Amino acid sequence: MLDRDAILDNLRAIRERMAASCMRVDRDPGTVRLVAAGKTVAAQVLAWVKAAGVEHFGENYVQELRRKRDQVPGATWHFIGTLQSHTAHRVADLADVVETVVPGRAMARLARRASERGRTLPALVEVDLIGGRVGVTPEDLQEAANQVARTAGLALAGFMTLPPLPASPEDSRPHFRHLRQLLDEVAEHHPEAVELSMGMSLDYEVAIEEGATMVRIGTALFGPRPPTGTGRM
Repeated sequence: MLDRDAILDNLRAIRERMAASCMRVDRDPGTVRLVAAGKTVAAQVLAWVKAAGVEHFGENYVQELRRKRDQVPGATWHFIGTLQSHTAHRVADLADVVETVVPGRAMARLARRASERGRTLPALVEVDLIGGRVGVTPEDLQEAANQVARTAGLALAGFMTLPPLPASPEDSRPHFRHLRQLLDEVAEHHPEAVELSMGMSLDYEVAIEEGATMVRIGTALFGPRPPTGTGRM
């Protein structure tokens, strides 16, 4: 069982580092949201950090999202796992924000279900900056943004990326800077696209310095979890 006091100590340290990162680049700390990545973490533990003021939670798997949503009322739930066509309709029912949208069958099913339910889901386009991963290439990003923006049931909110696992936080800086530049370019046509979800436990301070509005933090908050291969915390 995870230790409540240790987790709340971690949360205090993360908030202090987030605030310091904002100060270094003259940002308002209120412009950055902590998304607590709760993969494999019990709902009771998420409730501890919810009581401490964390409002946003990220889940990689539909089953976990469904189980935890009712047990941690009042939270905003981000789907941060790979969006798949056979479960996209369930994501549309359960998530408040979808951070891993890529044009295709899964996105179409997500949007159709959301529209049928009278929902409009804030959607972040997942961007593959290194090649060979899930996501839209930088060259295709403008058209992907156009597709999301004109799709009923979705609202283009911004972009998300997952850089390679860094040896040091600075290794991630070029990727974060690139995503910020891409957002600036797309925002000329889509000013509603303002969110940058980038930065995890190892590099969230650098991400904030480069303009992140959301940082997805799991290990630094909850401690190490068994590896599952998704690498999204």
